Amino acid sequence: MSNKAANWMLKWNGTPWVILAACVFKLWLLPLPSSFWVDEMVTAFVVHHGADHPSLKIAPQVVATNYYALPRLAEQFFGFSEVTYRAPSVLLMAIALFALYKIAGRVIHPSAGWFVVFAAFTLRGINYEAADARPYALAIAMASLATWFLVLWLDSSIWYHAGLFVIFGSLLWRAHLIVWPFYLVFAIYAAVRMWRKETPVSLVQFMLVTAGLGVGLAPVLLNAITIMHEAGAHVVTEKPSLRELVNAWKIILVGGCAVGAWIFSGWILNKHFRARPENAPRVSAVALVAGWWILYPLSLFAFSWLSGSSVFVTRYLSPALPGAALAGTLAAAAFLPAGAWRPASLVLGMVAFLFTGSLGATLHEHHNSRWREAAQAIRGLQLDPATPILSPSPFIEAVSPLWRSNLALPAFLYCHLELYETGGKKYLLPFHSSQESREYAQQIAQNDLPQHNQFVIYGGERLVRQWQEFMLDQ
Repeated sequence: MSNKAANWMLKWNGTPWVILAACVFKLWLLPLPSSFWVDEMVTAFVVHHGADHPSLKIAPQVVATNYYALPRLAEQFFGFSEVTYRAPSVLLMAIALFALYKIAGRVIHPSAGWFVVFAAFTLRGINYEAADARPYALAIAMASLATWFLVLWLDSSIWYHAGLFVIFGSLLWRAHLIVWPFYLVFAIYAAVRMWRKETPVSLVQFMLVTAGLGVGLAPVLLNAITIMHEAGAHVVTEKPSLRELVNAWKIILVGGCAVGAWIFSGWILNKHFRARPENAPRVSAVALVAGWWILYPLSLFAFSWLSGSSVFVTRYLSPALPGAALAGTLAAAAFLPAGAWRPASLVLGMVAFLFTGSLGATLHEHHNSRWREAAQAIRGLQLDPATPILSPSPFIEAVSPLWRSNLALPAFLYCHLELYETGGKKYLLPFHSSQESREYAQQIAQNDLPQHNQFVIYGGERLVRQWQEFMLDQ
């Protein structure tokens, strides 16, 4: 790169707010109006029918969150729509990135805030959960806020900061039961700070705050123990491989930040800065970042193998994503002088805007399942009200004996039939075929379908193909 170009980059007074707005618009706002995917339809079901609806008793983990108050409140003010339900997640993720900005400025470098924000925008999971009507943006926000106030408290010993840490730390597990590994991150960071005497917090204050957090979490712990014994019935994935664990650590982002900062500092900054990167980060900072980045996914990996019930699911891993952004920022700090953070952050922001997210028509889709469009296509056929609509449930819980062909609607297992209406007469099929369900489907094929010129199978692609083949064989 020429000296002229380097001088221009270093003197550029471009505002990161413009890039931030562009990233938010492209990666968070454009997908908001698209069709709900199946779990988001559960959100609508719980909001409309309440967490005590009888059909939800088979999946108690679904309602073990304080998240539903947010889309319920949004609907009261703005009415029902995909945008309304997803808007709280946008706001929550913005809050999370603000807290992340503050954390990076405290534990890595005072000028590292924008770098970690734009590093977060390069992560698909961050952008996905920001536009998802599910509890994961809430969990990320509570984790980020709790961590920020933990850092502030350990820096200052102010009770106000300690109280906010306890509040947000208590709310974190109430956002989603799967986030329990995050309390290991809190414990390790606080223990390192206390052990190395890098805090004015006294042992008495530390114990009182820890006890306060424990009291706040006790009801959630009891609920989690109650639900845990049936966790195997809700497993949706196989045990994770080592490759999946490594992928969860977002090595490409962390390594890319390190290599990019090295290239940036070597090619552009050598002749423009005398100051080299500052001293190595404190051990406590490394402990916090490593715990958030490495320990959280590792804990879910170990739990999946030790318990036999895999929870190593992308959305469950999303609270670890800010840790990966912090790890990338910490890696860049090894190479960037103090004055280089701003231009490096702006470059990273442009990379996030240009290269993150899908291109073409899929850019506007939050998820590719397109339930709304499928229902619209069925209604467009202008079917007779008695036309059979065969609908396999998209939920793994829809198996015998919990599944019944005469299940009363509306029901959690068939929430898609209520949210995106298709018309026709509904015939309920399970998630997995069984002897009972095959006999039931055979009766439909022999007794009901011959009375009509056509029928429709409405459900997930794999299940539709499965039942389509079955019906063709009858």
